[in-house]
Amino acid sequence: MIVSHRSQVPELLESLQQVGICQLLDAEQSYITKQYPELCCKIGSERQTRDLLGKLNQVTDFLKNYVPPQGGIANALAPRRVIDKNKYEKVTSDKSIFEKIEDCRSCQQKIEQLAGEIENINGKLSALQPWKKLDTPLEQMNELKNVRCFVGFLPAQYRSEAEEKLQQFNAGMEIVNEMPVHTTCIIVCLKEDGGEVQKILRSADFEQVSFESMTGTVQENIQHLEKQLKQVKQQLAGQQEKAKELAKEQLDFQIVADHLSNLLKRQDTQGTAPATEQTAIFEGWVRRKDLSRLGEIVSQFDAASISEVQPAEDEEPPVEIENKRGIKPFEVITRLYGMPRYFEVDPTAMLAPFFAIFFALCLTDAGYGIIIILAMVWLIKKMQGDKKLLWMLGICSVFTVVAGVLTGGWFGDAVQQFVPALEPLRKKFMWFDPLDKPMMFFYIALILGYAQIIFGLFIAFVHNLARRDYVAAVFDQLTWLVMLNSIVVYGFAKSGVVSAEVGSFFGYLALVPAAGIFLFSQREGGIGGRLGMGAYNLFSAIFYMGDVLSYLRLMALGMVTAGLAMAINVIAKIALDIPYIGAVVMVLVLIGGHLFNLAISGLSAFVHTLRLQYVEFFPKFLQGGGRDFQPLKKEYQHIHIKS
Repeated sequence: MIVSHRSQVPELLESLQQVGICQLLDAEQSYITKQYPELCCKIGSERQTRDLLGKLNQVTDFLKNYVPPQGGIANALAPRRVIDKNKYEKVTSDKSIFEKIEDCRSCQQKIEQLAGEIENINGKLSALQPWKKLDTPLEQMNELKNVRCFVGFLPAQYRSEAEEKLQQFNAGMEIVNEMPVHTTCIIVCLKEDGGEVQKILRSADFEQVSFESMTGTVQENIQHLEKQLKQVKQQLAGQQEKAKELAKEQLDFQIVADHLSNLLKRQDTQGTAPATEQTAIFEGWVRRKDLSRLGEIVSQFDAASISEVQPAEDEEPPVEIENKRGIKPFEVITRLYGMPRYFEVDPTAMLAPFFAIFFALCLTDAGYGIIIILAMVWLIKKMQGDKKLLWMLGICSVFTVVAGVLTGGWFGDAVQQFVPALEPLRKKFMWFDPLDKPMMFFYIALILGYAQIIFGLFIAFVHNLARRDYVAAVFDQLTWLVMLNSIVVYGFAKSGVVSAEVGSFFGYLALVPAAGIFLFSQREGGIGGRLGMGAYNLFSAIFYMGDVLSYLRLMALGMVTAGLAMAINVIAKIALDIPYIGAVVMVLVLIGGHLFNLAISGLSAFVHTLRLQYVEFFPKFLQGGGRDFQPLKKEYQHIHIKS
């Protein structure tokens, strides 16, 4: 808990945000407001900052249309502009930037207004075009004393019928322009017949046109509008040029936008924190290793103090996961699933080797692994932001190269097809060919699957022991570990792998944990419900077989990748026989085909390996649902400040 006098709160929050090690809670989350509900929240000046940031974001979006295009994949991978700290401080301290913001908003409003005028004029011109042949001044049509004029469009299919009906009232029709769909015409009748004529026209779907407030001929009006349109376009071009000049300040606007965004976070934090008349109270969380550093920061302010408080019984701490450098990239998998709860184990280190091996087995091609490694190295150098996923894929690709070497996969059978001289070298490092010995791949997938499932149960067992929940450790994990392994040994005995005596011993041994599962796996409710649920839990042993069989997807995907690569090589070799252009076609087939195979097989390898972790492995020991640790820190959307 940090308590500070109001006068030092802005500087204190600035220091905390700079290091980004402390998550601060608002009044609704803080435990102190439950004890002292009279503590209030005093909203500061965040509304003004929020309004200014809204204007600035509007300006930056507007100027995007006038910034010279900076295309290319490099710009897409690194969209944030790199600046130094001096540039940042210079721009954020320059007060003239706010005048430029108003200039941009004024320019935007004028451009929108002129664009609206152009659209309006074009609409009028479009409406007048069908009447270009009309020589009568438009104002005269409204000055007739004894007759009434109907000007508009008459559908072509109703024209003859309408003319016959109009003759009954001696109404005259002048055709101005004939078109395929409708006829542009003027219908004149005596004023006393106007009502009946109007009924006839309405039944013929006559669309009346009004030239109210227009004077002169249609041609004169068109000329006037075209002249006006030219002037407005010139004005629009002038404003667009001004916008292009203002767009040169786009970087400054983006710097200020990020600066204000971070300022707004601090103001929101201050405005939503519990407070007294003279102090602000910040309750929050910090990692144990950062507590001393947090104390040093707070001690720099003579009107602020910090104290460590014990969490309430119903309070759940946020969660942060930390791993060593080689394991850290695999945190992507954990975070995608959801953070573990504060009392659970971080699964990242446990899943990392399995994920890398499973990904490799799904590809089993050294050539594809090398391509992914090269792509990840290039992306890591060029891309901004979090690169954990790239590093993870790079590590998995190293395992893929090893798996490809051991199974002889180099772009499928490209070595045998195109470079037979290297075949002895390929065989020298090869362990087995999955297409020749598919059952070897079958057994590897089953063994790895069974090992990961047992490992998941073992993690839960050790974790419950560490928490001193011995009953759960024994009856929820140890019973299953003993029973499942005993059943496996018993199965090996039946198949002759181990002696019948050993198999018989483990067969009887499996009955002991089975009884424990039946009697004690359900420890709540009445005796009948507990035994019924225990029987169901015991029956669910069959589900473990389904979990293990699920790992056969590793074999399936690995063999499909190899098979499709071989098919591409065969097609490429056939293309070589095409006269004149055979070599070119072969190269195109090889490049395009293998890139396609790499894309779909790589995606399948990632998705199915991910599924095995989430569906088969994690449920054995992980519940998930922890709250992520979100410290107050500076974040930048548009810029990157280099050290």
